[in-house]
Amino acid sequence: MKKILHICLLALVVAGCARMGSPDGGWYDETPPYVVSSTPLDRSTNINGRRIVINFNEYIKLQDAQSKVIISPPQLEMPEIKEKGKSIVVELKDSLKANSTYTIDFGDAISDFTESNPMGNYAFTFSTGTHIDTLQVSGYVLNAEDLEPVKDILVGLYQNLADSAFTTVPMMRISRTDSRGHFTIKGVAPGTYRAYALQDADENYVYSQKSEMLAFNHDTFEPTWKPDVRQDTIWRDSLHIETILRTPYTHFLPDELTLLAFTAVQDSRYLLKAERKQPDRLDFYFTYGDAATPQLKGLNFDSENAFITESSPKNDTIFYWLRDSSLVNQDTLIVEAQYMMTDTTNMLISKTDTLEFLAKESYEKRQKARQKAIDDWIKAQEKKKKKGERYDSIYPQEFLKLKITPTGSLDPGSIITIESPTPVEHIDTAGIHLFTKVDSTMQKVGFTFSQRKGNVRQYELKAKWKMGAEYSLEIDSAAFADVYGLASNASKQSMKLKTEDDYCKLLVNLTGIQDTGIVVQLLDKSGNVAMQTRAVKGAARFVYVNPGTYYMSAYVDANGNNEWDTGDYNADIQPEAVFFNPQETECKAKWDLTRDWNLTARPLFNQKPAALVKQKAEKEKKQLKSRNLERAKKLGIEYIQQTTGMKL
Repeated sequence: MKKILHICLLALVVAGCARMGSPDGGWYDETPPYVVSSTPLDRSTNINGRRIVINFNEYIKLQDAQSKVIISPPQLEMPEIKEKGKSIVVELKDSLKANSTYTIDFGDAISDFTESNPMGNYAFTFSTGTHIDTLQVSGYVLNAEDLEPVKDILVGLYQNLADSAFTTVPMMRISRTDSRGHFTIKGVAPGTYRAYALQDADENYVYSQKSEMLAFNHDTFEPTWKPDVRQDTIWRDSLHIETILRTPYTHFLPDELTLLAFTAVQDSRYLLKAERKQPDRLDFYFTYGDAATPQLKGLNFDSENAFITESSPKNDTIFYWLRDSSLVNQDTLIVEAQYMMTDTTNMLISKTDTLEFLAKESYEKRQKARQKAIDDWIKAQEKKKKKGERYDSIYPQEFLKLKITPTGSLDPGSIITIESPTPVEHIDTAGIHLFTKVDSTMQKVGFTFSQRKGNVRQYELKAKWKMGAEYSLEIDSAAFADVYGLASNASKQSMKLKTEDDYCKLLVNLTGIQDTGIVVQLLDKSGNVAMQTRAVKGAARFVYVNPGTYYMSAYVDANGNNEWDTGDYNADIQPEAVFFNPQETECKAKWDLTRDWNLTARPLFNQKPAALVKQKAEKEKKQLKSRNLERAKKLGIEYIQQTTGMKL
């Protein structure tokens, strides 16, 4: 009786689907395309032809074949891959290697034409020899600096175990990582291999440019397999398990190879760009720093004592501030720049360029904007006067605007930074005062004041701060004056140091590796470094931690420079090891916390907390079945495909 009812309901649904003007259309096709034939046949041997035709049961779409379809062994000449109605035609341009298994891995590039039902991971295989190699190797590629999954990077195998192979011989078999950084290399023959990863900019399948991201190590492995069983849980609903299916499958090993990708230091020096973003500054950007600052000679102005130089810490970005306001007002400045650059042999040589710097905004335009601001101010004051409101008769004086950080609250060890937007010509340190509140009176506090190294616009104020104390930083008018004669206004800033009860104390006990130079970092929810400290005897201590939620990372500071360093393939140097604690740590005021962290308890590809991963795994495409379920719900019927075996 129940089956008859289902059939009746099905007839009603079909009739409803056929009715003209149905508001929500008919049922969606849920079935992905499948292969019905091919020339040659899949897994054929002794193949010499380079044209493959794969036929499907319906019209198909092939998406982004150039990046999604991977052919192994790799083709140095780009193959032609195109869809033709219900077929895909592959034309290989390179000659075929003898006695080799060829794999054309389409990944998820194939779907049906009407509903975009993905076919899933599909690969076509053939051999130029007498047998098919069937082994597989899989794993992950992570960014060595932050364990971020690396998407769309090539991964290749070599049986040639010489270090020079990676720079001279194209990869044997290849794959490309997905959004999780995961890869699978198919059609692998038995043997001993090394694996490499490469962002192959010039598509020659060898590491040939220092700017290419790469991963390497000296580990070797022998692909193998074993019979295994996979457990699939079938849920009745969100709380109850219907059944657990045990499905036999072939388990290929290794399946968790982890490659740590990095980009080597770019020590080739050349001028990236030179521009005049601001009228008072000439900007030079180099790929790499050099101790010798470029020498500038004015060709349409007198450059004698014309510049104040500001360099970045690595000396790869250099600003030349113009001292004279008349040069600031000159729209075009032509200079002869002499600087060091690397030649084709990577040797530093002197180079001279003639460069023209055009102000982004002309002097005339700046003057008009200034005059408009004055006119608008005058009109505003006249309106106030007519309304009988208080008004000003003198245009407000322009002051040098100083930026003081931090503001509000201070932490122990805080350094107050005073920054000017332009180079400072004069400082009256007697006009800088620091007071602390004792009882109800303000008392002077001693401090040290100095220019920040390498920066002509930043200054540092240091003092011995007391927990819970209130402070006031007061700067007299004209205490600072820039090179154009603009003086600072009087300012006052109140600050307070927190008490010990406002902080959390965190002790992290490290195990898993024996290195002594481990730097542990506390990261905020965005992954930014909030605090860091060097571990001593396997323990990292954070004394003044602001309340909040943190994550932990660590790196092995092999050279003791307190910063993470990348690798170098030519020098056989790996990037410094990085680890993440997958658990978050909640710090609250007055708490004393202890955390035990085994740095190697989890594999690297499973360490970084999901909340910090920027390269999110792409979600699977929405299955059309769910759309059919929604439609069935709207119609007030059961979706009975599974019950009756009949497809609506």
